[in-house]
Amino acid sequence: MLRHVLSALTAAAFCAALGAPAAAKAKSITVFAAASMKSALDDINAAFLKATGTKVTASYAASSALARQLELGAPADVFASADLDWMDYSAGKKTIKDETRVNLLGNKLVLVARKDSKIDSVALAPGFDLAKLIGDGRIATGEVTSVPVGKYAKSALEKFGIWVSVERRFAMADNVRAALALVARGEAVLGIVYETDAKVEKNVKIVGAFPADSHAPIVYPVAATANAKPEAAAYLAFLRSATAKAVFEQYGFAFLVRPTS
Repeated sequence: MLRHVLSALTAAAFCAALGAPAAAKAKSITVFAAASMKSALDDINAAFLKATGTKVTASYAASSALARQLELGAPADVFASADLDWMDYSAGKKTIKDETRVNLLGNKLVLVARKDSKIDSVALAPGFDLAKLIGDGRIATGEVTSVPVGKYAKSALEKFGIWVSVERRFAMADNVRAALALVARGEAVLGIVYETDAKVEKNVKIVGAFPADSHAPIVYPVAATANAKPEAAAYLAFLRSATAKAVFEQYGFAFLVRPTS
């Protein structure tokens, strides 16, 4: 009799063990997010795990690359873009749920130099001589035809009337963090990046800020993907919470929505 009981208990434990990974897998989501969100979102994802027990796996890259991955069927539950264009692109491809979309964050565009650079303060205005400022060096930013930060940078320099004089001097990176790294390592004299990125890299300094009217507003929309798990709704709600607001603002983002809790 005891043998039968032990056998039944062993079988039950074995079935429970088989079921555990499935349960754990159900309590996880994948987020595709703009590279500039990494520092803040890593903290928020840790807070979300603590609050809900749901693990967030984040994939950070240029918004352009992430939108194209979604189009090709890459599995993700939430998409956070660094500009409106790539979220619009995803909406057109029907890879996001339009009804879940919200413009969550704002940012600023800045000019950075390596911390030990002799360049300290640059007045960014129409006609300023950026080519002379960099000498024989390079300017780093994102790829100007696709990566949001690069698109904002080109737009601002066109507004200033100096794009043509410097376009061949650019080192264009796959995303804003890669561009920031080029400046931090001294491989580029200057970089055009987001203010939030400049603040988390100890080896660079901000030497100028682009006027808000020199480029389109920097807006970060977020949305659930077309095939999102149910847990994505709770995550999007958490991104709009007072807890997330505090983290985003700590890193320098502007919070564009009223906190939900």
